[in-house]
Amino acid sequence: METCNCVEPQWPAEELLMKYQYISDFFIALAYFSIPLELIYFVKKSAVFPYRWVLVQFGAFIVLCGATHLINLWTFTIHTRTVAIVMTIAKVLTAVVSCITALMLVHIIPDLLSVKTRELFLKNKAAELDREMGLIRTQEETGRHVRMLTHEIRSTLDRHTILKTTLVELGRTLALEECALWMPTRTGLELQLSYTLRPQNPVGYTVPIQLPVINQVFSSNRAVKISPNCPVARIRPFAGKYMPGEVVAVRVPLLHLSNFQINDWPELSTKRYALMVLMLPSDSARQWHAYELELVEVVADQVAVALSHAAILEESMRARDLLMERNVALDLARREAETAIRARNDFLAVMNHEMRTPMHAIIALSSLLQETGLTPEQRLMVETILKSSNLLATLINDVLDLSRLEDGSLQLDLGTFNLRAVFREVLNLIKPIASVKKLPVTLNLAPDLPEYAIGDEKRLMQTILNVVGNAVKFSKEGNISITAFVARPESLRDLRFPDFFPVPSDDHFYLRVQVKDEGLGINPQDIPKLFTKFAQNQSLATRNSGGSGLGLAICKRFVNLMEGHIWIESEGLGKGCTAIFVVKLAILECSNESKHPFMQKGPANHGQTTFSGLKVLVMDDNGVSRMVTKGLLVHLGCDVTTVSSSDECLRVVSLDHKVVFMDVCMPDGFEVAIRIHERFTKRHERPLIVALTGNANKVTKENCMKVGMDGVILKPVSVDKMRGVLSDLLEHRVLFEAM
Repeated sequence: METCNCVEPQWPAEELLMKYQYISDFFIALAYFSIPLELIYFVKKSAVFPYRWVLVQFGAFIVLCGATHLINLWTFTIHTRTVAIVMTIAKVLTAVVSCITALMLVHIIPDLLSVKTRELFLKNKAAELDREMGLIRTQEETGRHVRMLTHEIRSTLDRHTILKTTLVELGRTLALEECALWMPTRTGLELQLSYTLRPQNPVGYTVPIQLPVINQVFSSNRAVKISPNCPVARIRPFAGKYMPGEVVAVRVPLLHLSNFQINDWPELSTKRYALMVLMLPSDSARQWHAYELELVEVVADQVAVALSHAAILEESMRARDLLMERNVALDLARREAETAIRARNDFLAVMNHEMRTPMHAIIALSSLLQETGLTPEQRLMVETILKSSNLLATLINDVLDLSRLEDGSLQLDLGTFNLRAVFREVLNLIKPIASVKKLPVTLNLAPDLPEYAIGDEKRLMQTILNVVGNAVKFSKEGNISITAFVARPESLRDLRFPDFFPVPSDDHFYLRVQVKDEGLGINPQDIPKLFTKFAQNQSLATRNSGGSGLGLAICKRFVNLMEGHIWIESEGLGKGCTAIFVVKLAILECSNESKHPFMQKGPANHGQTTFSGLKVLVMDDNGVSRMVTKGLLVHLGCDVTTVSSSDECLRVVSLDHKVVFMDVCMPDGFEVAIRIHERFTKRHERPLIVALTGNANKVTKENCMKVGMDGVILKPVSVDKMRGVLSDLLEHRVLFEAM
């Protein structure tokens, strides 16, 4: 046999191969068993995993694979049938699980591929969300700028400051090179450059308002990009090497432009807009963004609102200044009116006193003269003097009452009085005058008319006497009737007068008085004039009837004070007339009637006609008045002492004097009364102090009562009046004549 010299490859021995397989199977089994442990740890630590059941199945496959390799270790040596069976079962199970896992992967792989698609979709959504967040941040930034600009713009209400602040803040916020405002001129045909951001750019240029670019901006409510070379954008020249930046323009509404009439602002414009031009820096790649344009539009609207508020404020300021001027004028007029009223009142007070003093002398001396032995002719002349004097005294009272009624100082002097006696006294006063004209006067008092009532007796009597006096004055023949009764509620409802609203109650009643005559009558259209002061019926039949024209005017005011109404009814000239008035009086309770034993007034007979030996002190600085008062008292039998000053009065007054008459219009008249009270502390020792005054006002009466005077008597005084005064004074020790 030949010998071969070729080199045989050095293959490992069979034992070495088996050894390597054994070691490999061991490590494969170990690796297989470690992988499920790692999967179990992953599943336990993972909060979310969509395919846990797949992991379990995959873990089972790996475990079986590892078990197969582990069992295979016993096959490298002689092994039993049992090992072969176990090995076979493990391999079958591994094959089954491998097939199931493979089939499952066919369904899982598309899902795994869709996860990648979803990942891409989520990335796109995240990018879109980032863009939206960027827009939101941009809008927030824009809103912050708008709020800041609005605050700066509205921090003042001066229009020029508003516009200048707008340009400055826009230039700072948007980093503008220039910002300008074009305002319409007075003619409304041009726009004038009025405000610029850079002070070196002069203002005053004008451009026609009908330019196409201006019409384009004015026709839109949005910011419009315009050419840098258009007339409104050529605010300053550009150097050739620089590219001008983008320019936008926006309209600014000028609300209520007719209010802007200060300086060079137009009164009215057909185009109620101004033009705002904004320029980005030159030679810049920057462009206008949408949020910046939105910011410009919002600011333009805010400027319009601020200008409107400024216009309203200016209008209100002008109205306030005008109101202040009017208030100053009204205050000046009021002070002048108050000064005039005070001057009038002072004049009336002085004239009242000065006129009543000579009237006091005329009436007193005439009444004294009337009681002397006179021939019939002399007595007629004296009576005429007395009647004329009384008419003049009535006129003085009417003028004073009218003045006090007009300034509101006259108030009702409410008190309890005999209502029926008032009518009887009026009848007694009017009958002598009516008898001269042979006019019968009748008085009809209703049975239900109360005996006593509460009200102003003097004003009521004055009203009745005035109305009845007019009936006598304007009648030449016929009868005159006076009717008084309580007005029923149903009759009050029939009285439809615009300024009379009767309200019946249990505590009050309405007295209705009707005075009817058959005299001259009056035209119905002339009736309203009768209640106007100093107005008289100018018909031929009444021109010579006399009168001042104050009577009915004063009566109307008295009746209004007593919450009543007065009117006249007549069918025409020659048919007579009826004067009617309604006044409100309070009802006197029956339990109180016995407490008011009133004496009947009028020319009643006093209990005492002479006062022989009655010591009386008269203090008056007017010699005539002092002499007249002394004459009246001496005529009544009094022992009279007269003094002309307060010092003399205090020196003369003594316990023997029973009555002191003093003129309180003297400078220290009230002081004398106080000093007399201090000297005579016991009431029965102190003389009765009576004020004899010509001031017929309530203040005088109140001042007299404050200093402790026992009575107030109003000039002029006749013999009968003085006799009644002394009689009542000595009987009641107090006498305050109604003012």
